[in-house]
Amino acid sequence: MQDNSSEMFPIVDEEGNIISAATRGECHGGSKLLHPVVHLHLFNTKGELYLQKRPLWKDIQPGKWDTAVGGHISLGESVSQALVREVKEELGIILNEPPTPFAHYTFESERERELVFVHKITYDGTISPTEELDGGRFWTKEEINTYIGKQVFTPNFEDEYLRFEKEW
Repeated sequence: MQDNSSEMFPIVDEEGNIISAATRGECHGGSKLLHPVVHLHLFNTKGELYLQKRPLWKDIQPGKWDTAVGGHISLGESVSQALVREVKEELGIILNEPPTPFAHYTFESERERELVFVHKITYDGTISPTEELDGGRFWTKEEINTYIGKQVFTPNFEDEYLRFEKEW
């Protein structure tokens, strides 16, 4: 399996308005074209946070632990539609309705720039990671804090966790 470098992403302004389109390869190739993504933080009722293990074939941050669900919004797709699709594609969970939005912000790395729409949910049902992931598991806040800054997590996850952990 591999990422489709010719997949088309919307290019947006800081408010999320679509201004053009570009390929995944262009967006992830250092262009810094701002493209929208969805993230879902999935907690169980014990307060543990589910993280996915990124497969080694991913073009960004292979092999690292990351947000439970993270995915690109496709051209012509709303934030809610993308979130419901990504939750099913990555965790095998069918949501009757999308979780409530939590926050949004711009994330920038050396290779890309994303407008991130963050959601959270408490869920104790069955999680069935698909072939898009190398599995996943629930982590305690203590475990996460132990490994922050040690190259275990994606920079995106660490940034988001540190930004919002006091609000969870």
